Amino acid sequence: MAFGWIDEQASARRRAGLVRTLRPRPADSPLLDLASNDYLGLAHHPEIIEGAAGAARTWGGGATGSRLVTGTTELHGELERELAAFCGFEAALVFSSGYAANLAAVTALAPHGSLVVSDAGNHASLIDGCRLARGTTQVVGHADPDAVRKALGAAEGPAIAVSDTVFSVDGDAAPLTGLAAACRAHGAGLVVDDAHGLGVLGDGGRGAPWAAGLAGAPDVVVTVTLSKSLGSQGGAVLGPAKVIDHLVNAARTFIFDTGLAPAATGAALAALRLLRREPERAARAREVARALHARLTASGHEAVRPDAAVVSVRAPSPDQAVRWASDCRAAGLAVGCFRPPSVPDGVSRLRLTARADLTEAQIDRAVGIIGDTRP
Repeated sequence: MAFGWIDEQASARRRAGLVRTLRPRPADSPLLDLASNDYLGLAHHPEIIEGAAGAARTWGGGATGSRLVTGTTELHGELERELAAFCGFEAALVFSSGYAANLAAVTALAPHGSLVVSDAGNHASLIDGCRLARGTTQVVGHADPDAVRKALGAAEGPAIAVSDTVFSVDGDAAPLTGLAAACRAHGAGLVVDDAHGLGVLGDGGRGAPWAAGLAGAPDVVVTVTLSKSLGSQGGAVLGPAKVIDHLVNAARTFIFDTGLAPAATGAALAALRLLRREPERAARAREVARALHARLTASGHEAVRPDAAVVSVRAPSPDQAVRWASDCRAAGLAVGCFRPPSVPDGVSRLRLTARADLTEAQIDRAVGIIGDTRP
């Protein structure tokens, strides 16, 4: 029977407690939200909403085509110029998603005969970029510059190292200066995904590469998402102008994809401008993360020390993690639930988002609910 194998896989997922379901949320959810990636609390900010609405009124509901045909608007150019300047890079290129940006950066910068050295804890979008690249991929230990250096030392031809700047499961930061030094020792490029660093790390939220002194470096390429700190949708690649020009001509997820919708472009631009005016939001997001971690560990939870705005709390098993998250929801708190295969180490956990707009009372309430529902 066609697709009969799907039933077997579904049964296996049920036995392992790994079934995933969609849960639509209402527009006016009463839950305290520590599950989204809205780090700066901007997704519902009036200026960001008006940025989206104004762009839609001016440019319409969709981009109407690929960026190389009709999909590039003046608004895309504004966002690219301001994003590159804010993060300290020469140029930027906006994509329809952060996933598409990562696929573009890795595949277009890893031609035949090249080596891609990938961190074992990288996000799925970077992993998929490695799988699609025409070069050879070597996976190395998590956050280990020496392993990167060793892998690059055995390479012949072009090479890049690929890493998240802040890893999405536990929220730990990559050793960017060490990775950059390893790459430079062998003439390799460094490609990093700053999805969880933009808006949280660096001076006023300019990102992890800025904080590490790598912004604008000729051998560093950065990808970002517009869907987390900037409260919108889409992604971008930042780097030297020649790299961005290369992506325009070689990145399949740019050439063959419809451009980012005007509403999302306008919302991201409005959020970026608001962050420039209110840089204290980045520091507040980090402060909230530290407070969550301190209060959780004081209550006896096994929580990972956050380097940015992600706080991870270990759970005994996949089933108990699901039940824990469900009990939190029933008590009025939305938290993330990460289980295999989403976690590279196989350890299930609750994943909490520290938002800049959380109050002390909300932090205490969240910690109390997590403790009261602990399996």
